[in-house]
Amino acid sequence: MSPQPLPPSPWRFDPDAWPDEDCVALGADLEPGTIVEAYRHGAFPMPHDGELLWWSPTRRGVLVPSAIKVSRSLRRSMRRMTVTVDESFEDVIDACADPARPGSWIDGPIREAYVTLHRLGWAHSIEARNDAGELVGGLYGLNIGTLFAGESMFHRATDASKVALVALAELVGDDGLIDVQWRTDHLGTLGVVEWPRADYLGALPFLVDRPTLSEWA
Repeated sequence: MSPQPLPPSPWRFDPDAWPDEDCVALGADLEPGTIVEAYRHGAFPMPHDGELLWWSPTRRGVLVPSAIKVSRSLRRSMRRMTVTVDESFEDVIDACADPARPGSWIDGPIREAYVTLHRLGWAHSIEARNDAGELVGGLYGLNIGTLFAGESMFHRATDASKVALVALAELVGDDGLIDVQWRTDHLGTLGVVEWPRADYLGALPFLVDRPTLSEWA
């Protein structure tokens, strides 16, 4: 599904006014136009202690699709699983939001906002399935131009989230970029690196002003 036009946001996201720290603003709203406008300028929403906060890490975790690292064990897992796209978006976001997971932050308003963005053609999911077709892992995020801004991922089987990430890298292609927000040691094994905020913001116009990936259609 191609992304639907969105009403403009009344909120302005100005990187020149942001502090030199990861959290750059609070407040605003979770309307589709606001969220997309934020991503276009390098920010994303993540609530904390009941407040809606907006983040733009000073060290941004990114994955250049051509730089993804696929180990032999991961290749074996890829052969054992199948990948689908946008077939189970709500199941994926619910699995990512499981309150039993450490660091769970996806609350009801965030879930509703991204489900709405999915219905409007902006948010997408990649699902990893076992031989029985059961959902065992996946990820979801927002696609603007050739930028895929990953929000969260989960797994119920070994390597399932990694299988989804490899599939996403293939879909985004060499002209795109996958934003993972923050680099972790786990993501680093897959090729995720850190970019200074200025470098990430400098790359955004080239990415977000391009035609959106056709593979979602």
